[in-house]
Amino acid sequence: MKTKSLVLLLLLTLFSVRAYAANDRSEQVKFPHGASGTSIKSSIVGYQGVNYTLDAKAGQSMTVNLKSGNLSNYFNIYAPGKGPGDEAMFIGDINGNSYSGVLPSTGTYTIQVFLMRNAARRNEKANYTLEISVK
Repeated sequence: MKTKSLVLLLLLTLFSVRAYAANDRSEQVKFPHGASGTSIKSSIVGYQGVNYTLDAKAGQSMTVNLKSGNLSNYFNIYAPGKGPGDEAMFIGDINGNSYSGVLPSTGTYTIQVFLMRNAARRNEKANYTLEISVK
């Protein structure tokens, strides 16, 4: 039973890996004056991705929610000093499209929005809303 679970986990990981794209775009997240959060509406197609960056301090609480009609649309969160290709502090395709937690360090965090390889290779489109708050 343990072997079957390990094989299943390996297969899921193998088929759910996001192919990193050279055409990812980067955007700085800016909250409206006096607000502690924002909502971003955008879209990606195929292997496109978006790396949203924002500065935050250790001990602050961050909440991120992704709403999308495409079931293969996810996000990862990277701690300061890390980014796509490094170990993520939150992995959307494993943990879902909602994150809430206390930030471990001060610096620039990256929220990477992407399509899983299964959808990217079919050149699918994902219209999404990304809600981010830091308090």
